[in-house]
Amino acid sequence: MKKNQNTFVFAGGGTGGHIYPGLAVADELRALASKNNQEIKIIWLGNSSGMDRNLVEKSGSVDLFIGVPSGKLRRNFSFRNFTDLFKIFAGLVKSFFVLAKIRPSVLFSKGGFVSVPPCMAASFLRIPVFTHECDFTPGLATRLNSRFASKILVTYEETKSYLPAAKRSLAVVTGNPVRPVFYEPNPQNGKNFLFENRSDYDETKPILLVLGGSLGAHQINTLVAENLDWLIERFNVVHQCGAKDADSMPKDKPGYFLHPFIYKEMCDVISSADIILSRAGANSIWEASVLGKPMILIPLCGSGTRGDQVDNAHFFEEKGAAIVLLGEYAESAYLKSALERMSDSTFRMNSSLASKSLSEGKRPAQKIAEIVWDAAFSKRGNEK
Repeated sequence: MKKNQNTFVFAGGGTGGHIYPGLAVADELRALASKNNQEIKIIWLGNSSGMDRNLVEKSGSVDLFIGVPSGKLRRNFSFRNFTDLFKIFAGLVKSFFVLAKIRPSVLFSKGGFVSVPPCMAASFLRIPVFTHECDFTPGLATRLNSRFASKILVTYEETKSYLPAAKRSLAVVTGNPVRPVFYEPNPQNGKNFLFENRSDYDETKPILLVLGGSLGAHQINTLVAENLDWLIERFNVVHQCGAKDADSMPKDKPGYFLHPFIYKEMCDVISSADIILSRAGANSIWEASVLGKPMILIPLCGSGTRGDQVDNAHFFEEKGAAIVLLGEYAESAYLKSALERMSDSTFRMNSSLASKSLSEGKRPAQKIAEIVWDAAFSKRGNEK
C-alpha cells in the first residue's frame, strides 16, 4: 500500500513539555510546505485523557487530534503497572488501525508514554519513525521508541553516550525545539502585558520571572511566599505559579505580579525578564536559552523522578548559564545568595551570553522539520 506523502503523524503527550516542542516542529513543517507549494496534513496521536487534546487543538498547528489509550510503566512497584499493560495494548491496537488507515509517510514522536504504542505500530506497518529526546539523558519512552526508530534525534551531543551502542549511529543532534515565536521576541509587549495599569512596577528594579512549568511547582511557590518581602525589595517579581497554588499565593502585594498560567504571551514575558527562577524542564530552559536569559534552577529531584531535570540543570550550570540549587540547597538562604550573585550586572551579562550561546545556530524545530520532510519526500519516503 502506498504511503501518503503529504500526511505526517505526530505522537506524544502527557505534559506540555512533550507537546509544545512537537507543535514547534509542526509549525516549521507548515512553513516548509508553504515554501515548497505543498499541501500537508498533520495528525496528532495523544492521550485520550488529560491535557493533550486541549493543548494540541487550541494551538491551531494540527489538523486533527486522535486520542489513544495510554498506560505508564512506573519505576516503583505498583499494581497500576499491571493494569496499565492493558491500556498500552489497547493503545497499540488503536494506533495500528489508525495508522493503517492513514498510511502517513512518517511518524514523529515527541515522547511520553503515549508515544510508545504508535511508534511500535508504525514499525509493524513499515512507517519510518523519528523520535526526539529533549532531556540530557533519555527517558524510558525514548529508549523503547529507539528500538523502532529510523533516526533518534537528541538535544545534546553527550546524550548519544547514553544510548545503546548499536543505536548511536542513528542519533542526530538537533537541539530542543521551541516555538517559532521565541525567535521574534518583543520585550516591550511583555512589559505591557505584565505591568499595564500597575503603578507598583518599579523601572529601577530588575524583573525576576518565576516559572514552574505548565502545572506550577509547589516547592518554588513556597520559597517565593516565604521570601516575598525580601524579593520585592529588590525585584519586580513576576510569578507564574500554576493553577493548583494560585488561591494560596499572596494577593494585592505591591511589586508582586501573580499569574496562574501564561502561554500566548510567554515569549515576550521571558524576553522582558532579567533573571529566570525555574524548574529545569527541558522546554523552559531552552526557551530561556533562545532568549539569552540567565537562570537560577531548582530541578525536580528525589522519589518520583528519574533525575532528568538534575542532569539538564547541571549541564547549563557547567556552561555558565545557570546557578543550580539542588536538594538541601533549595532553601531561602541559598536562594538569596544566588539572587545576589545574579544582581551583579557583570555576572548576569556573562550568564546571559553563556545561555544564548547554547542555542545559537539553526533552529532545532526547523532542523527536525527538514529531517522529517526529507524522509517524507525522498525516494525512501515514496516506497510502497
